[in-house]
Amino acid sequence: MTDNEIAGPPAQVVDSADVSERATLGAGTKIWHLAQVREDAVLGDNCIVGRGAYVGTGVRIGENTKIQNYALVYEPAELGRGVFIGPAVVLTNDTYPRSISPDGSLKSAHDWTPVGVTIQDGASIGARSVCVAPVTIGRWATIAAGAVVVKDVPAFALMAGVPARRIGWVGKAGHPLREQDGLWVCPDTGETYVQNGDELTESEENA
Repeated sequence: MTDNEIAGPPAQVVDSADVSERATLGAGTKIWHLAQVREDAVLGDNCIVGRGAYVGTGVRIGENTKIQNYALVYEPAELGRGVFIGPAVVLTNDTYPRSISPDGSLKSAHDWTPVGVTIQDGASIGARSVCVAPVTIGRWATIAAGAVVVKDVPAFALMAGVPARRIGWVGKAGHPLREQDGLWVCPDTGETYVQNGDELTESEENA
């Protein structure tokens, strides 16, 4: 076992990937071609980092998370368990981006304070969408492909557009929910959910 692996089935890193010796990779995690994982990043068990993806310094990623090809996860992002990051997704970290200061001098890493995107358990971020930090994506929410998220997203929300707005609700299986008899019902699993204002919670009937 190397210094950047957790005990258990070994992590797999292909030769063309660039993984810092100071990164921590969970058991069974796979890092694919041309991906980069920076210093002090921590990835849980059974994660997948696709071709050309980037994981920034100190980023925290929960187990069973998939980061697809060419996605950019900039620090200080925090991803929960079972998060899906689609191809070419960008999680930003600079609210007021500038290459130079007002006097024209080149900015350094010490001239700005990075802010992160937080994605809670089970949420999915669609291909080529952008999450503009600081923002929190609630658990099991789904962000449609190409959306631009500029404000916090509630749990189970289905978001689309530029800027993204809620166009419906999704269940844990990812299917859009249907309203029936005052409840929201998953057409795939039959699980039910209760809406209270702008929030959705799981029904006690699912227990």
